[in-house]
Amino acid sequence: MTTDYQERAARVNAAWTALPFYLLIRTAILGIMWPYFRVKTTGRKNIPKEGPTILAPVHRSNLDGLLMAPLMRRRLRALAKESLFKSRPLAWVLASLGGFPVRRGAADRESVRIARDLLSEGNLVLVFPEGTRHEGPEIAELFDGTAYLASKTGSRVVPVGIGGTGDSLPSGSKFPRPKKVRIVVGEAIDPPEEKAKRSELTNWTNHLATQLKRVQDQALG
Repeated sequence: MTTDYQERAARVNAAWTALPFYLLIRTAILGIMWPYFRVKTTGRKNIPKEGPTILAPVHRSNLDGLLMAPLMRRRLRALAKESLFKSRPLAWVLASLGGFPVRRGAADRESVRIARDLLSEGNLVLVFPEGTRHEGPEIAELFDGTAYLASKTGSRVVPVGIGGTGDSLPSGSKFPRPKKVRIVVGEAIDPPEEKAKRSELTNWTNHLATQLKRVQDQALG
């Protein structure tokens, strides 16, 4: 069931003001945050210019999502905790930036449903395959959620390695340190078949984990 917060976010996101605001913030991230972290990127051309796409980075810091926006001209969509949308001004900002509220503690199926709807509309959606933040160079165990989304929406999945954000803003830190950040974008992975069996989704997920490890090693190297 759609909540009031979700309905408001959908209206804000569809308004004419959303895209100009998103481009303004994207420009600010590119002009301020990227120089501060001396961001270097590899493989940006691997992000499809159109069609349903899942951008699938590793997750080492709260900086990760913010630093993704300047990688491409396409507008990035992402899910966020519904509690962040209780303040109308903040809700407007988040929705204009492509955020969509999800109830904290709700079943995972709601998040999957919302992400599936966004992808079915041809959007570029941010999904962290590892789920929550993790530390270290190894890739955490991936579940089949990304594979399911890709298969049901025909979305290509782009693995992204990020080095340096965990050192700049580790868990518990309040202000980021000016550590160098490197972002490596891997080649887009074709989705599993729409009616793929569970074993096929698992095999696809293992392939994604391998590709994430490859680009993460490059980002840390």
